[in-house]
Amino acid sequence: MEKQALALEIIDRLKKEYPIAECTLDYNEAWKLLVSVRLAAQCTDARVNVIVEKLYAEYPDVNALAEADVEDIEQIVRPCGLGRSKARDISACMKVLRDQYNGNVPDDFEVLLKLPGVGRKSANLIMGDVFGKPAIVTDTHCIRLVNRMGLVDGIKEPKKVEMALWKIIPPEEGSDFCHRLVMHGREICTARTKPYCDRCCLNDICPKNGV
Repeated sequence: MEKQALALEIIDRLKKEYPIAECTLDYNEAWKLLVSVRLAAQCTDARVNVIVEKLYAEYPDVNALAEADVEDIEQIVRPCGLGRSKARDISACMKVLRDQYNGNVPDDFEVLLKLPGVGRKSANLIMGDVFGKPAIVTDTHCIRLVNRMGLVDGIKEPKKVEMALWKIIPPEEGSDFCHRLVMHGREICTARTKPYCDRCCLNDICPKNGV
């Protein structure tokens, strides 16, 4: 099966398996998703969701977080790991939003990439989830699964995986597809155990089939 045809079939099956595709980071404002996705590096979404409750109780908006001492932010976010660098990036990012964008998150991918602590994965997540624009989020689940499924061939670098997927994934499907890969990667096509191929909705079309 050609990669594009395989991609469309995988998208269709994952839609049926996981009808609701959504980010597992809790947020109700764009800037909060920026904060959470930075904290999520090498940390579980579940832990981030707990930590940000305390952070937002102390600093409820962009201005408050921009004015906070980095050390105080670090004290709260330390349980997420890499506390110092994450606190520094969050502080710097909120200052930019306050000073240059009236506290708003810009809806331009290239502009997002210029924000402190924001890489392609974060920018794509914001573009897809907040602004409803085409996006492909190449997190660890995405990279592992698309290699196993044969949608990319031994590519592990996030940007290269993203570029390869743009060629075969319909733009309007990219964001939800990546959310479904996360769900599938957690439940079935796991990283730390042998994949549960016997329970996989893709097992008859997956060329790797758990290899």
